Amino acid sequence: MPKPPNGTGLALALSLLASVSATPALADFDGCLSGIRAQAAAAGVSGRAFEAATSGISYDDKVIELSQAQPEFKTPIWDYMAALVDDERVEDGRAAMRQHADALARAEARFGVDRYTIAAVWGVESNFGKNLGKMPLVQSLATLACSGNRRRDFFRGELIATLKIIDRGDIAPERLTGSWAGAFGQTQFMPTTYQRLAVDGDGDGRRDVVDSVADAVASTANFLHVAKWHNGQPWGYEVRLPSGFNTAAAGRKNKKPVSHWASLGVTRLDGRPLSGEGPVGILAPAGASGPAFLVTKNFDAIYSYNAAESYGLAIAVLSDRLRGRPGVQAAWPTDDPPLSRAERRDLQVRLTSMGYDVGEPDGKVGQKTRDAIKDIERKLGMPTTGRPGGKVLEALRR
Repeated sequence: MPKPPNGTGLALALSLLASVSATPALADFDGCLSGIRAQAAAAGVSGRAFEAATSGISYDDKVIELSQAQPEFKTPIWDYMAALVDDERVEDGRAAMRQHADALARAEARFGVDRYTIAAVWGVESNFGKNLGKMPLVQSLATLACSGNRRRDFFRGELIATLKIIDRGDIAPERLTGSWAGAFGQTQFMPTTYQRLAVDGDGDGRRDVVDSVADAVASTANFLHVAKWHNGQPWGYEVRLPSGFNTAAAGRKNKKPVSHWASLGVTRLDGRPLSGEGPVGILAPAGASGPAFLVTKNFDAIYSYNAAESYGLAIAVLSDRLRGRPGVQAAWPTDDPPLSRAERRDLQVRLTSMGYDVGEPDGKVGQKTRDAIKDIERKLGMPTTGRPGGKVLEALRR
């Protein structure tokens, strides 16, 4: 995702975690809304739309709680990839692509972005429309816009953009739910990104990225088109690094001609010489001993959607798997295998059967699951990491 204010979902939320400070007295909320109403009117939002959107909303402490939550657990890249690019998501993605083949084909033809990459963004952002987020957008953004945080002007801009969506009639207020930070829809646009880049993909005169898959995939294709995606060029491919490769030279931004990397001994995974046009970069997300990837400017287009190399890599690898290509081939540098979502659900079911409260066994590993894993690890004499890995699952299965 691009940097604020032009962002989509997850990375923006993570970048804002530290920016929300103590909130003003709740008595100020109505007064704050009145001020925003004047700003919205100056931006062209009708009073009718403002009333319809803000009627009944209240200051939401849960939004502030989520915005201030500092994650204690840093997810290893192999766990991150295993959860986002597993067999289940590939199967679901192929089914979604068959069901919405026409919409994807139209988006591909209109914007020159291949359907597999569009579908991969869709899969990573909302699991093909299954996880859109449940927090009311107007209430969340109004809370953040009226809280004592240094990004309140940013959130006011996102709130006014949301009000414009409602005023135009593209999406009903009750259908505008999403993340605490304001990302919404099938591919998790921020409201200002929606205003810039959302398009009508099904020809009904509305830009409904919530309930219209055609609008969502076309809007995503437009995003990648504007980010300078070049159809026919790969995002990159997996490579083998030579012994002693200096990973300080790696990174998406450090692009060199293909011949430069070849001269250093970088080869394709099967040992064949590198191919493709430069400039290209090398990603080594787990260091020199882990999988490595040659990446083109198309990877930059994917990266711009959420401003994280791990995120971009998940979309890139998922797009390959949707095409029928293999996923990551080289081994990750760990002796504790990462778990797929199905295996994580199995782990949670087993923890529940032992009396631990981990919530619904949904494969999403939150603090309750990590605390239960830590307790099991202590009882088994294992290092207490709280990580959902193969070793603890195998121990529970035994």
